[in-house]
Amino acid sequence: MQPKISNIKKMALRCGIVGLPNVGKSTLFNCISSGKAQSANFPFCTIEPNIGSTIVPDDRLEVLEKIVKPQRVVPATVEIVDIAGLVKGASKGEGLGNQFLANIRETDAILHVLRCFDDSNIVHVDGSVNPVRDKEIIDTELQLKDLETVENRISKVQKQAQTGGDKNAKKLYDILVRYKEVLEQGKSARTVTFDNAEDEKLARELFLLTNKPVMYVCNVDENSAKDGNKYVEQVKEAVKDENAQILVIAAKIESEIAELESYEERQMFLEEIGLEKSGVVRLIRSAYALLNLETYFTAGAPEVRAWTYNKGDKAPACAGVIHSDFERGFIRAEVIKYDDYVKYGSESACRAAGKLGVEGKDYVVQDGDIMHFLFNV
Repeated sequence: MQPKISNIKKMALRCGIVGLPNVGKSTLFNCISSGKAQSANFPFCTIEPNIGSTIVPDDRLEVLEKIVKPQRVVPATVEIVDIAGLVKGASKGEGLGNQFLANIRETDAILHVLRCFDDSNIVHVDGSVNPVRDKEIIDTELQLKDLETVENRISKVQKQAQTGGDKNAKKLYDILVRYKEVLEQGKSARTVTFDNAEDEKLARELFLLTNKPVMYVCNVDENSAKDGNKYVEQVKEAVKDENAQILVIAAKIESEIAELESYEERQMFLEEIGLEKSGVVRLIRSAYALLNLETYFTAGAPEVRAWTYNKGDKAPACAGVIHSDFERGFIRAEVIKYDDYVKYGSESACRAAGKLGVEGKDYVVQDGDIMHFLFNV
């Protein structure tokens, strides 16, 4: 079940790593950049000095590779951006503030690294370890920048909204006022919820920094890698109302794992410290989930490939991930469930067993589906 077209459209997914100096941000980025921590089979590629493209680990690809024996395997990828450091006053352009904020605006999600370990050899920029305070420093800078954005937009749409001639202007004005109230309280834009899809769409189009999904990455010492520590608990309490994810990771240990040559050695190392998967693997998978993304596959002799789509998307939209022509001229989709493909061992065997479904435009694609799209343009 292989797309018969060479002009592939890439669904870009970009996560930005942010944090204060000496919290382990660059160490974590370098772990991801090594590529070794994620997989024994798929390479890492550097796009720019501070941008890495790494695979989304997926055991199903290896299973499909053994069954299909394709010429190549293409996993889904995530771009990770090591965003420039931050100082207080970044929202006003202090230090590299403008660059920092511009880089965040270009990402889909924020991975906020917090120092949750004690080490007298690593100086903390503010003199003591306090991850909640560190979080609030960056939050404040992002909130101030968002408040500036919101106030500028209010001044532009207020007159249109008050005259009543433009319904969208009134809706946008109301949304902006809600955001202004929340931001002035020192809360992030993501804490605001909406009752209808139209308002949500207008809100998203504002591209507010604090409206991006966030994962707090608690960087701990080796002994806390499995169960966390008091600092992690403080972070959990501080973000309990934020609808944000928390991941515990020991970046120093991850860097040691990344230096090991073989997959077997890395797995043995993980088992010794009581972990099933490396922190980097868990981070990439969690980032995927954070953005409400799932994977479908195409499988044929030339290649087995993983494709990223938004959870809940219907077949035409998922076809469009491969190429816009697939969506524009969509006729139908042939679908085999992953478990059936593994059980029967081939597309032809699934077809013979009645396990190949023919689906139309209203079919909601499921994670793991093996797809073949028929189209005509």
